[in-house]
Amino acid sequence: MSDEQTDTGTGWPQPAGPVRPGGPAGEPDPRPDAPDPDELSPLAPQEPAQPSDDEPAAEPGVEPVDDGATVDLNAVSRSGEPAVAGSDGLAEPVVAGSDGSAESVAPVAAGRSRWSAAGVMIAALLALLGFTLVVQLKTTSTDPTLGATRQEDLVRILSDLDARENRLQQDIRALEDSQRQLQSGEQGRQAALDEATRRADELGILAGTLPAVGPGLTVQFDAGVKPISANRVLDAVQELRGAGAEAMQISGGDRATVRIIASTYFLDGDNGSLMVEGRRLSGPYTITVIGDPATMRTALNIPGGVVASVRGDGGNVTFGEREVAEVSALHVPIKLEHARPVS
Repeated sequence: MSDEQTDTGTGWPQPAGPVRPGGPAGEPDPRPDAPDPDELSPLAPQEPAQPSDDEPAAEPGVEPVDDGATVDLNAVSRSGEPAVAGSDGLAEPVVAGSDGSAESVAPVAAGRSRWSAAGVMIAALLALLGFTLVVQLKTTSTDPTLGATRQEDLVRILSDLDARENRLQQDIRALEDSQRQLQSGEQGRQAALDEATRRADELGILAGTLPAVGPGLTVQFDAGVKPISANRVLDAVQELRGAGAEAMQISGGDRATVRIIASTYFLDGDNGSLMVEGRRLSGPYTITVIGDPATMRTALNIPGGVVASVRGDGGNVTFGEREVAEVSALHVPIKLEHARPVS
């Protein structure tokens, strides 16, 4: 054992303390700048360092924090090595490898991964919602054709649609009543006979073999600079059919009348005359029609329709509502050569 080490009694040498200057045993060092013997003693209590004026005083009850890297003594790996704190302050556990070497395992931030996935999902849903709203707005955009239509024209179109809806609702109720009567047991046969008779009458009116009466309208076409063409009359007939006309006939200035059915055709004749089903009619022309007068009148007055076209050619169209309009002209039944009814 050297002079710089002393025996501690534990088998481990300990470096010797600072050598006190020579002097009589038990007497203090006579030098004026000699250190206090109590300060050289390892058992002497150390006074806390006084903070300087430049450093802020620590608050009572708060321990000072070291800014350097720390070692978590509680996190111990399987091989007995402590876990060292990483750069982000999280302890990185050390696991012994198969060859005995120590390997560090980075902790998995599960919470951060979950929040990141949730954020991505929310952003995707918001983007999908925005795309859906844009498509919906483009789909429900205003029709440019209707946007340029005048208010009174829109009112007439709406009235026409309402009238058609009412007629369809009435047809539905009538068919439902017929179905209930046909399924009513004892009255089934009589109801079927009545229904067949009514249907035959309707078909006779549509085919022009039976006369018809009811509320309706008369439409008179007066020629101007240009004569009333067959196309104008055909357009009027189509508009009236679309507005719910049930029976029609056309008359000329010479009182000649022809029943209008599904197979009726119109041709331009000589000197501004009109050929209807091979029969010549002279102007002015009057169409008598059975149906809802307001709806049919609205259909003919649609912008760019029949009335506007005739007036554009210098002619005129006159309407007359009738509480009881009579369609008396009959069409000769078509002789069937091959078809026959099935009993």
